[in-house]
Amino acid sequence: MSSISIAALIGLILILAAVVFRVVFWPGLRLRRILARPFPAPWRRILQRVMPVYPHLPTELQQQLESRIKQFIADKRFVGCAGQTITDEVRLAIAAHACLLLLNRNTDCYPRLESILVYPSTFVANREHADSVGLVSEQHMPMEGESWSHGKVVLAWDAVKMGVRDPTDGHNVVFHEFAHQLDDDDGASNGAPLLHTRGAYQSWAKVFGQEFENLQWQASRGWQGLLDHYGATNPAEFFAVATETFFERPHDMRAHHEELYRELLDYYRVDPALWMPGPPDPAEVPVSR
Repeated sequence: MSSISIAALIGLILILAAVVFRVVFWPGLRLRRILARPFPAPWRRILQRVMPVYPHLPTELQQQLESRIKQFIADKRFVGCAGQTITDEVRLAIAAHACLLLLNRNTDCYPRLESILVYPSTFVANREHADSVGLVSEQHMPMEGESWSHGKVVLAWDAVKMGVRDPTDGHNVVFHEFAHQLDDDDGASNGAPLLHTRGAYQSWAKVFGQEFENLQWQASRGWQGLLDHYGATNPAEFFAVATETFFERPHDMRAHHEELYRELLDYYRVDPALWMPGPPDPAEVPVSR
């Protein structure tokens, strides 16, 4: 074998070794380095401002949240659209609420997600709509948030801030859109994220199916209960709306939708009632079927 071919072979081996290291070993080493860094003090001050429940979380959950936030901000690309500036406040407000959905769970940090696109305010999405006879037209829909299955979440910053200002009103666009990301983990947006066991799917289908039908029934009659009527659109939207309510109005959900609350408690592995204000207002009894 000539010296030239030997050199070429050695070069190829080195290239392959570099590729293997980059693909197999580097992600784990990089994550350990990220998690080993202390959480920046300026970030913690911002976090206390953009996530009012943070000081009320148990210390262990605070530490988990900070680790998740570090990973999220290191891995995901934030893109400002229509003049929106991406600041630490923007990154932390979004990352903190997205990562709250991951605590106490053995799961990756939204592995399918690559980018978060942030607009200053409500943005317009173009959608094709087919009418009853099959004619297709393009509609322009104002949106506060949107979750895409191919690696993107789109958010309106003013809607994010609105969710920060009142963490108890049951509406949080970050919870909503990142619940959709969790729903897509199994490749289907159908209101059933990846669960632990086959039995868990059976229980989930029973409870969520009945609650979804109840909400559709209420919405058709204009009766407003605890859950936003937008959740009656389809099962995927129901899961996203239920997630918002679970994290922002846990006492009310536990009081009036106990089975639904327990399904979400089992899935998310945290109990927001332990850190959210309570008890529920007894005068507000949502209409049920």
